[in-house]
Amino acid sequence: MSGFDKVVNSYEEAMAGLDNDMTVIAGGFGLCGIPEGCIAQIKKMGVNGLTIVSNNCGVDGFGLGILLEDKQVKKMVSSYVGENALFMKQLLEGELEVELTPQGTLAEKMRAGGAGIPAFYTATGYGTLVGEGKDVREFDGRNYILEESITGEFAIVKGWKADRYGNVIYRHTAQNFNPMAATAGKITVVEVEEIVEPGELDPTQIHTPGIYVDRVIQGTFEKRIEQRTVREA
Repeated sequence: MSGFDKVVNSYEEAMAGLDNDMTVIAGGFGLCGIPEGCIAQIKKMGVNGLTIVSNNCGVDGFGLGILLEDKQVKKMVSSYVGENALFMKQLLEGELEVELTPQGTLAEKMRAGGAGIPAFYTATGYGTLVGEGKDVREFDGRNYILEESITGEFAIVKGWKADRYGNVIYRHTAQNFNPMAATAGKITVVEVEEIVEPGELDPTQIHTPGIYVDRVIQGTFEKRIEQRTVREA
C-alpha cells in the first residue's frame, strides 16, 4: 500500500500525541455516532485538563461521560448537557467549566474552524446571555453577534465506512456533528465499522474527503439508545 495509507491497528496509535491541556473536538449527537473507542483510549491514557468540544457529554458511565469519572475534563463546550448527573454535580461544585453554545452555532463553529474562517456573524443568541459582551452588527435591519470558530489539537469522529486513504461515509444520523468535527482537528482520527480498499467507495457518496483525515481505525461499537420511548399498548 502507498504512503497514503492512513489505517492504524491500535487505539494507542490512533491517539498518539494527545497530551494534557489539549482541546479535543468530538463528533456525535447524544449517543448516536460517537467515537467510543477513541473516548475509551483517552480515559485509559489518563490525560487531564482537557477542553472537550461536543454537542453533549454523553451519559453517566458511557460516551464522553466516562472522562468525567477521573476529572479529566477541565472545560466542556456543548449545546446540551441534560443527561449526565456527574456532569451536573461537577458543574455545580465548580470543578468543571461549561460554555453552553446554541446547537447550530456550535456546528458552524466547527465548520468555520475547519474552513479557516476565524469568526462569523449569527442572529442566534442576540439579546440573550449567549450574546453578552460579543460584537454586534446590523445586516438588513436585523442584529447579529460575532462568534469565533473552533479548532482543536485532536478531532475524534465516528464513521460507517472508510477506505485506507481516509475517505469517510457516515450512516444516517451519524452525519450530525461528525463531518464538521472531522475538519476542525490538527489531527483527525476516524473510527469506522468497516475499512475498504481504495476505489471501493463511490466518490459521489463521500462525506469527509481523506485530505481531512490523519488516522483511520476499525472499531467495534455498542449501539445504545439514549431515551427509549415506546407507544402504549
